[in-house]
Amino acid sequence: MFRKAAVPTVSNGSYLQGQANGKLSSMDSGQPARQGKVVLKKKVTLLRGISIIIGTIIGAGIFISPKGILKNTGSVGMSLTVWTVCGILSLFGALCYAELGTCIKKSGGHYTYILEAFGPLPAFVRVWVELLIIRPAATAVISLAFGRYILEPFFMQCEIPELAIKLVTAVGITLVMVLNSTSVSWSARIQMFLTFCKLVAILIIIVPGVIQLIKGETEHFKNAFAGNDASIMGLPLAFYSGMYAYSGWFYLNFVTEEVENPEKNIPLAICISMIIVTVGYVLTNVAYFTTISPGELLLSKAVAVTFAERLMGDFSLAVPVFVALSCFGSMNGGVFAVSRMFFVASREGHLPEILSMIHVRKHTPLPAVIVLHPLTMIMLFNGDLYSLLNFLSFARWLFIGLVVAGLIYLRYKRPDMPRPFKVPLFIPALFSFTCLFMVALSLYADPVNTGIGFAITLTGIPAYYLFIVWDNKPKWFRKLLGK
Repeated sequence: MFRKAAVPTVSNGSYLQGQANGKLSSMDSGQPARQGKVVLKKKVTLLRGISIIIGTIIGAGIFISPKGILKNTGSVGMSLTVWTVCGILSLFGALCYAELGTCIKKSGGHYTYILEAFGPLPAFVRVWVELLIIRPAATAVISLAFGRYILEPFFMQCEIPELAIKLVTAVGITLVMVLNSTSVSWSARIQMFLTFCKLVAILIIIVPGVIQLIKGETEHFKNAFAGNDASIMGLPLAFYSGMYAYSGWFYLNFVTEEVENPEKNIPLAICISMIIVTVGYVLTNVAYFTTISPGELLLSKAVAVTFAERLMGDFSLAVPVFVALSCFGSMNGGVFAVSRMFFVASREGHLPEILSMIHVRKHTPLPAVIVLHPLTMIMLFNGDLYSLLNFLSFARWLFIGLVVAGLIYLRYKRPDMPRPFKVPLFIPALFSFTCLFMVALSLYADPVNTGIGFAITLTGIPAYYLFIVWDNKPKWFRKLLGK
């Protein structure tokens, strides 16, 4: 496995490298830290872990557009079935990550597990695509939803100017970056508050929906599976929409080294979070159908707003605010977690050395956080964001499937590895098969966009040989990479 030694350095008296290229003792190794060494502290408790997972999973999707699943399934019954199955599949994937997080006690999530199971090349490709495209585009998309819905109460009678949305979005992105650069504790506290707001927002929809059911408003559930037949082309797209809505269950594994008692808290946080989210999502969709017909839901730009306008009168003005807070929580949780992937990849020698440095007073991976800011701004003002996400949605599930397949491989490659939490083998087998099957179906259903995404992902291979393997780089080139 390729490694390059890096000497811990102090840069301008402000940052100290945390753990250089995996050569230093990890936080769980039991080895004493060297004098003066700065590390990320264990500040993620069970409650904070739950807030990271729930707060990152619940974004704008459940409030704005469940119509993606309904459109591709063709009926209310099939739509609710897909929501339930996607929740169960996500729980299976989360349980697999719980095992990986308790036996490989290093931060970094997908990147770390692929590195441990399959080596540096696929791990580099994963972090390459995440840094350049996936995370900036995903952050920009959820931030745009934040900007739109935070302005919604001020533009009730007219269209919101696009420039205003982008300017408010830019402020929101900057605020998230500053927050995550300043304090781990404050970032976690705000995430807990925003998670509470999200759960309140879901209850605001579920409770009136239950009341509607008690009143006998079940018209849209009669002949629930009648309607347009789901096609082989539509089902993978429906599952993509559902799995995307649940995505975020893996983010606690990105900060494993900062979790208190990870053997206990990672599995507990994952199980509690996934049960809450799955029940909440299914009941929210049931609530929608008590008031909104399938045809009206497909025409609605924001389903939660339409639902609130019909049942809550003036109180419906609060719904866009809750949606905006939900989006902000997803932004904060995503940046908090993914910055740790870049931190670990730099520590392993796969990204510039500065990204593995920690602020000596604030104990935050500040360079790994702020590297996302310019890339996200470029995406926000110049990129065709939704096309980029369509290109690369398959790449996310391809690598997640690869990670879970790696769990099976590690069972045979390293059978003596301590596994405080262990899942039955059929769970990773079923989940990895489902991910790879979805990827194959998407290639069949949408070969152009999936092919473009595949080509973008493959650019990581020459980049790996250029930036990592090639030793005889010119001096100016090495200086540029911070080596």
